[in-house]
Amino acid sequence: MDKAKIIGTGKYFPKKVLTNEDLEKKLDTSDEWIRTRTGIKERRIAGANEYTSDMGYKAALEAIEDAKISKDEIDFILVATLTPDYIFPSTACLIQAKLDIKNTAALDIQAACSGYIYALSLAKALIEQNQYKNILIIASEKLSSIVNYEDRTTAILFGDAATACIVSKQKKGYEIESVYLGSDGKEANLLIQPAGGSRNPATHETVEKKMHYIQMSGRDVFKHAVRRMIEASEKALSMANLKASDISWLIPHQANLRIIDAIAKRFTHLDKEKIFKEVVYKFGNTSASSVGIALDMLKKENKIKTNENILLTAFGAGFTFGSAVLRKIG
Repeated sequence: MDKAKIIGTGKYFPKKVLTNEDLEKKLDTSDEWIRTRTGIKERRIAGANEYTSDMGYKAALEAIEDAKISKDEIDFILVATLTPDYIFPSTACLIQAKLDIKNTAALDIQAACSGYIYALSLAKALIEQNQYKNILIIASEKLSSIVNYEDRTTAILFGDAATACIVSKQKKGYEIESVYLGSDGKEANLLIQPAGGSRNPATHETVEKKMHYIQMSGRDVFKHAVRRMIEASEKALSMANLKASDISWLIPHQANLRIIDAIAKRFTHLDKEKIFKEVVYKFGNTSASSVGIALDMLKKENKIKTNENILLTAFGAGFTFGSAVLRKIG
């Protein structure tokens, strides 16, 4: 059976840059404190009239061009986001309208920072079962819309961005060898936006208590993130009949440099330059779009050789976690 492949990738960043020095003026923090604990130097912030669908649309255009296909060949649009334009209609439908694609299905999924890998799993299954031919995956986040910039524990971490890819059987690209997904809902309260859903709809009280912003227990999340991403990586490798030493490139979720370094200890055979960290330095934690942005950046640096294996791994609120093994074909 022919395997699904990523045949094109794209990304988009807003123009506004929020530096650590900018945050020093608002919070009890410093550039040194942020860099030593997270590795983050700056992050991008979407404009007041720039939304998740706008960023996703621009990333999608780049991915379509990179894949060298017509937008009208796309028959499914899958958007991973935890910051949709609206609760409904879906952001996928809004992007479908912007792209003006007539004959396509459209769906949002919400797996927080693991969203891109969850989307890859779904796209792989649909393509390999011949239900669709060309699936457009978009991961787009306007996290600045739910960050409390008076909270040092979260304000320093998050940025806005989007990524996209085309999954298909046609052409050369990055074969999706395996995808492993997992979850642990018992820990959901450790990383949560408490209000805005049906449990706590918007009221004066929820606004006053700042319940519409991200709330996180940082130390607990760190421990779970490292353990679960290593676990997911091992499961994905096993599914692909590979060992850790068979991996040529590691792309972990770009949330925190300390988390990346902790995961990297499992792959001691890899040189430092084979462990991708550039997104976390320049853009911070961009949630669902993080791993896809890193893959696009690495791909376009033309450093990946034919038949090399790339391991993607992510962890997010829910908790959700997952890993995927890709192999460059041609």
